[in-house]
Amino acid sequence: MNSAPILSWADCAARLVAVAAGRAAADLVIRGGTLVNVQSRELLPGWQVAVAEGRFAYVGPDASHCIGPRTRIVDATGQFLIPGLCDGHMHIESGMLTPAEFAAAVIPHGTTTIFHDPHEIANVLGLLGVRMMHDEALLQPINIFTQMPSCAPSAPGLETTGYEIGPDDVAEAMRWPGIIGLGEMMNYPGVINGSQQMLEEIAATMRAGKTVGGHYASPDRGIAFHAYVAGGPSDDHEGTRESDAIDRVRQGMRSMLRLGSAWYDIESQITAITEKGLDPRNFILCTDDCHSGTLVHDGHMNRAVRHAIACGCDPLIALQMATINTATHFGLERELGSIAPGRRADVILTSDLRDLPIEAVFARGIQVAEGGRLTATCPHYDWPKEVRATVRLGRAKTADDFAIAAPSGAARVTARVIGVVENQAPTRALTADLAVTGGRVEAQDDVAQIALVERHQATGQVVNAFVSGFGYTGRMALASTVAHDSHHMIIVGTDRDQMALAANRLAQIGGGATLWRDGEELALVPMPIAGLMSDRPAREVADKAQALVAAMADCGCTLNNAYMQHSLLALVVIPELRISDKGLIDVTQFAVTDLFVPGH
Repeated sequence: MNSAPILSWADCAARLVAVAAGRAAADLVIRGGTLVNVQSRELLPGWQVAVAEGRFAYVGPDASHCIGPRTRIVDATGQFLIPGLCDGHMHIESGMLTPAEFAAAVIPHGTTTIFHDPHEIANVLGLLGVRMMHDEALLQPINIFTQMPSCAPSAPGLETTGYEIGPDDVAEAMRWPGIIGLGEMMNYPGVINGSQQMLEEIAATMRAGKTVGGHYASPDRGIAFHAYVAGGPSDDHEGTRESDAIDRVRQGMRSMLRLGSAWYDIESQITAITEKGLDPRNFILCTDDCHSGTLVHDGHMNRAVRHAIACGCDPLIALQMATINTATHFGLERELGSIAPGRRADVILTSDLRDLPIEAVFARGIQVAEGGRLTATCPHYDWPKEVRATVRLGRAKTADDFAIAAPSGAARVTARVIGVVENQAPTRALTADLAVTGGRVEAQDDVAQIALVERHQATGQVVNAFVSGFGYTGRMALASTVAHDSHHMIIVGTDRDQMALAANRLAQIGGGATLWRDGEELALVPMPIAGLMSDRPAREVADKAQALVAAMADCGCTLNNAYMQHSLLALVVIPELRISDKGLIDVTQFAVTDLFVPGH
């Protein structure tokens, strides 16, 4: 059963008042439990709630006067009533799922509100792709608000995207009903240096009275940081240290602490609250990027809350960081994020505030999950054929496309190498002494080849470099058309023939991820929608994703959630070293750098 589009508070105030006063019957009453009040940070045993028109009408010690012959009564004895959980910053595409299937995956985990930035599809399909994500989001039985992507490309001049987003696109999107603000402003050098385009996008958002998302990935807390904050971003999720969180909130930003599939940044920053005693209302929990395997098997925002508690955070504070803090940040504290009169009736029943088992979920007053099982329908958008034909290589690839020519006459070279850092977004800028055979530089030991294959305009371009940290052995290659943020094709391999096989396979199926070894395909995750998402059920996609992870491990990889690390190797706005269609990118300098170290 789906909830109908919810009426505004103003449009149903008369009925809410009548129910609260006992003159009309509620649609739903939940009684017998202990209410978690995130407004006052209290546990209120015996408090009851009455729901009408998808909103809380009465919240208090006794809702018996709200009950009529048709009122559904839910007995919550032995359970806590907590607000539905909110994800303050995330990318639906990272789940390999469409908004409908993402909602279906996270609802049983207690997520009832999502603030998503579809900048992945924006890089492939432009404003049209954003609109499709926005429209499917509005069909769902939970609240999915869209942040208009700000940076496609994320770093102008350092990458080429399928489409570009500009101020006119932002101004247009601000008029759409589900747009809540501007997505993470990743082009922080542009803001710092007064880029007219970036500042116009921010201005268009501010004129609409909406929130500007932040992304400051530099460790520099000097003048550059202060210039970025002055530009208007009001939150940031790129912190990895306690000092990162403290510096942000001191400047009036909300510090977003993330726990995604591969980002474990809560533990290192939560001490700003638990040890330094900073005001927790300026902190928000988010996931940023979660793939389908994590969603199905481990959870979503309930996982982040549990983790924060395990790291020493008071359970009520952790819940505030995943509910009312998030709603307040986006100007929606009178609409959601707490169990209080007039708010959307998004509520979870759980028997334990630390382990947080999600026993029942209500969204807008309708039960949408019970005992980990989805009880609602999540409608799909009718995705057109053209979004399933976005992988354009120009011609089939061969092993020669992945050969790296050595400088003339060299027997060995010193090459720059992208160093993967487990469980973090940043990489390290490394070097390696590599052998030359027949004029070609060869990967060796833990140094594998990485290639970026242009897939938007069919130019046939291939950029080759080196990466370490995956631990691959044997003759293998992993290719993916999920390659944040430009989403060309990224291939990591130890053998050029396998790299060609993997590239051609993804061109054949319209995108996704595939792993090859010794001429055999070991795993495949088809993602035909923009080469980023599947429209298959979450559990089916999760099974394929888990098979991919297992195949990566079988090829020697021991990293946690290594596919997520793979997909970020082209993210040219997070230090230190990345790859793009322009070449190897030194993100500390925001400049193209040579593959080989001069003079070595």
